[in-house]
Amino acid sequence: MQLSIGFWSFKALATADELELFARLSDTGGATVDELAELLGVEQRPVELLVTACASIGLLERRDGRYVNSALAEEFLVPGKPYHFGGWVRMLDRRLYPAWGRLTEAVRTNRPTSWNPDEQAHLFDSEDPQLLALFWEAMHSLSTFTARELGAHVDLSASTALLDVGGGSGAFDIELCRRYPNLRATVFELPAVCEIAAKKIGAAGYADRIAVTPGDFLADPELPTGHDVVLLSMIMHDWAPEQDLAILRKCFAALPPGGRIVISELLVDDEKTGPPAAALMGLNMLVEALGRNYTAAEYGQWLRATGFVDVRTLSFEAPGANGAVLARKP
Repeated sequence: MQLSIGFWSFKALATADELELFARLSDTGGATVDELAELLGVEQRPVELLVTACASIGLLERRDGRYVNSALAEEFLVPGKPYHFGGWVRMLDRRLYPAWGRLTEAVRTNRPTSWNPDEQAHLFDSEDPQLLALFWEAMHSLSTFTARELGAHVDLSASTALLDVGGGSGAFDIELCRRYPNLRATVFELPAVCEIAAKKIGAAGYADRIAVTPGDFLADPELPTGHDVVLLSMIMHDWAPEQDLAILRKCFAALPPGGRIVISELLVDDEKTGPPAAALMGLNMLVEALGRNYTAAEYGQWLRATGFVDVRTLSFEAPGANGAVLARKP
């Protein structure tokens, strides 16, 4: 029963977020159902049903007859807060929820359903700029939390220059530079995404330590050099094995002797029975991309085949990763 009604909880969250319920409750300090109906411009009955549902799943609390945000909602679902997670929620609702509605089609055809390969060169060749902007805002939310855990488990104190391949909005670089004062970073991304990254990096106050370099890690023959560590975070699962091997060869060539590579992902266990977050993200790749979520053993095999040594895996728990596979260029 819980599996079958899982989407009810998600749509309650997504609808409340779209109606700006959490923002309004944060601004007002709480409201009754009647007050919320007036604020939202909808009738009393649906408001009562929505806030009851949101309270039942830990997003709202009721105090003295008034609904207020839970601590969870106040920190993560109010726009403007440092770790606002609403971008991820809205991307799921508007982009992936419809695509997952066509999952059977994706299984039968082995083709993504969130974009059309016949009309678009790749996932980010979107005809809807608003959806694409929403995607990158979502990735920034997800990456921020994941980067904090990665930085706590992968010691970068001896590193001085990090190359973030496919670094998106720069969230990893911001968090890692915040944790490691001696670290500088470069975001290597598609030109359009570089504009987004530059704004995020500037707003965070790290423009003097994080550079943005436009490029295409699939199409370009080589990656920027001059870095002692390369990061591939939530990148490899997008691509097929032969493409991932090509990426790793470019990373190997770009690193100096002794340089390190860090692959941060939701790793599927070697038996390919879970864990759920990694396995379901792998299934998400069926509707969204061309790859899947791989095992640590698969990454280890590719790294050794590329020339890397001292391959090891660290485990942790974060929204976008449950571990990192590390290796060194001899």
